[in-house]
Amino acid sequence: MTLNTELKNWVNECAKLCKPDKIVWIDGSLREKELLENEAASKGEITRLNDKKLPGCFYHRTAINDVARTENLTFICTSKKEDAGPNNNWMAPADAYKKAGEIFSGSMKGRTMYVIPFSMGPVGSPFSKIGVELTDSIYVVLNMRIMTRMGSAVLKELEKSNATFTKCLHSKAEFDIKKRLILHFPEDNAIWSVGSGYGGNVLLGKKCLALRIASHIAKTEGWMAEHMLIMGIEEPNGRIGYVAAAFPSACGKTNLAMLIPPEGLRKKGYRIWTVGDDIAWMRVDTDGQLWAINPEAGFFGVAPGTNSKSNSNAVKTVQKNTIFTNVLLKPDMTVWWEDGDGPVPKEGTDWQGRPWKPGLKDKDGNIIKGAHPNSRFTAPMSQCPTASFRIEHHHGVPIAAVIFGGRRAHLMPLVYQSFNWQHGVYVGATMASERTAAQFGKQGEVRRDPMAMLPFCGYNMADYFGHWLGMGKKMLPAPKIFHVNWFRTDDKGKFLWPGYGENLRVLEWILARCRGEVGAKETPIGYIPNPEDIDKKGLDITKAAIDKLLSINVDNWKEELKGHKEFFLEFGERLPKEIWEEYEALAKRLKI
Repeated sequence: MTLNTELKNWVNECAKLCKPDKIVWIDGSLREKELLENEAASKGEITRLNDKKLPGCFYHRTAINDVARTENLTFICTSKKEDAGPNNNWMAPADAYKKAGEIFSGSMKGRTMYVIPFSMGPVGSPFSKIGVELTDSIYVVLNMRIMTRMGSAVLKELEKSNATFTKCLHSKAEFDIKKRLILHFPEDNAIWSVGSGYGGNVLLGKKCLALRIASHIAKTEGWMAEHMLIMGIEEPNGRIGYVAAAFPSACGKTNLAMLIPPEGLRKKGYRIWTVGDDIAWMRVDTDGQLWAINPEAGFFGVAPGTNSKSNSNAVKTVQKNTIFTNVLLKPDMTVWWEDGDGPVPKEGTDWQGRPWKPGLKDKDGNIIKGAHPNSRFTAPMSQCPTASFRIEHHHGVPIAAVIFGGRRAHLMPLVYQSFNWQHGVYVGATMASERTAAQFGKQGEVRRDPMAMLPFCGYNMADYFGHWLGMGKKMLPAPKIFHVNWFRTDDKGKFLWPGYGENLRVLEWILARCRGEVGAKETPIGYIPNPEDIDKKGLDITKAAIDKLLSINVDNWKEELKGHKEFFLEFGERLPKEIWEEYEALAKRLKI
C-alpha cells in the first residue's frame, strides 16, 4: 500500500471500475520476479526458454490481431481539437473516458490488478518523471521491470516528495480489436489503454508516457522529450562527445547507438558508449548547455534483421534475462528470427503457435515467416557491452550535436550541417524517408516524419516546432544540428556508403565541426564536408562514390521544396513564421 492519498484513492477508483479479484502492489524484488514468472509460465502467458543456452529468458505470443502499435486507435484527448493538431487522432476527453470506461468496466473480473510504481529516468533525478501503471497482465509487469526503474524505491520517492504522477490504466480485456483504445489525456496527466497486449500499446512508460505525455509536459515546463538515441564517442585522448539523433523507422537507430568502430578507426582508439537507443529527455542546465538522459532502462527492439553483422552488441545483450515476443520457437526451446544468426531451423513453432518449416506457403503462395516482422526482444540495458557508465547519472550527458536522418536514395547527401539552430529546426521539421519494399505503401513514396516524432508528439506539431525554436534561444551555445543519410544509391540502386560501423567516420567529422577543427563547403542546403576531411583509411570506396555522396542536385531540391510547402500548409496559421522564413530562404538559395 502507500501513504500517498492521491495514489490510494485513484487505485481504489480504478479497482471499483475494473473489479479485479485482488490487488497486488509491485515491490520490484527478485523474489517477486520469480513468483510472477512461475505464475505466468503455469498459465501459459509466457514460456520458459532453455536455461543453459538462454538463461533467465522467456517467450511470449500476442494475439494474432495484436502485433504492433495501432495508430488508428491511438488518440490525444484534449479539450480543444486544434491543440491535438492534424498530426494526431483526437477525441473529446468526456467521450474518451465514457467509451473506454464501458470496456474497462468489469474487465479484470477473475484477474489480479498489479500496481506498478515506476520512474522514467534515474529515481530522484530532476530530469525524471514518475508513473503508476495498473494492469492485469504479468507480461506487462515483467516488461516494465526491464524497461523502467520500478518498485518500492519509486513508491518511497513518490511519498517523500508528494510528487505528481502519470496515471496509467491498462487492461487486456478481451483482446477485441473493436474494443481496443489507446488514449492520452495530457491535461489530466493520464493514459488509458484497453484491449491490447502488444508492448507498444501497453508498456505505458514507453511511447505513451515518455513521448506523447512527456512532450506535452516538456512544452509546459520548458524542456524536450524526443524520439532520439543518445550515444557517446570516446576519442583516443579520452574525451567523450555526446550526440542525440532522430531517425524514422527502418533507418538503423539502434544499430547506430551500439555501433562498433571499424578497424581503421578502432586502431585510433575510438570507443562507443550507448546511453539510449530510442528516447531522450533534454534540459538546459545552469551552464547553458543541453543535457540529456535516457528515461528508459532497457531495450524494446525489433528482432528480424538483428544479427552479428548488423548489431553484434544487441545480439550479445539478449543472451540472458530477455523476453522474446512473436519470434520462432525452436524444438530445443531457443528462438530464431529471419535475418538473424545461425542456420535456418529445419522446424519450429511460428509466432502464431503453428508447426513451421522453411518454405511453407499460405493459400496465396506467399512464404510463411517463422517470426512476425515486428517481433521483439525486451532486454536490460545493463547487459549491453557498450552501456554507458552515465546511464544512472542524474544530470545525464551534455549534447554536442543533434542529428537528424532519413532514408533517401538520391536527394540527401551523406551528411550536412545546418547554418544555425533555426535552420536546423527547419531541417528536422522537413525530415523524411522513402518507403522500402518491406513497408506498407508505395515503394519510394516520401513519408514526412519531423524529428521522427510524427506518431509520438502529444500536441499540435506546429506548436512543437515553436517549442524547438524557443528552446534554442535558451542555450549558450546551442548544439550544432546535422542531417545524415546512409542510404544514397548509385544509378543501379546499390548503396554508395557501406553503413554500419563505418558511420563512425561521419560522426568523427560531426564532432570535429562542433569543436571548430575542420572546415566545410557552403551549399544552398547547408555545410557539407570537404572530402579529405572524412577519414577513409581502410575504406573500400572510390572518389567518384564520395563525390556522389556529397553532391547536391538543385533540380531535385526544387522538387523537394514543393513537398515541404504541401506538408506545412496542413498546420495553417499556427505554423511559426520562422519556419516559413526558412522555407523562403531555402527557395532563394536554390534560385526558385
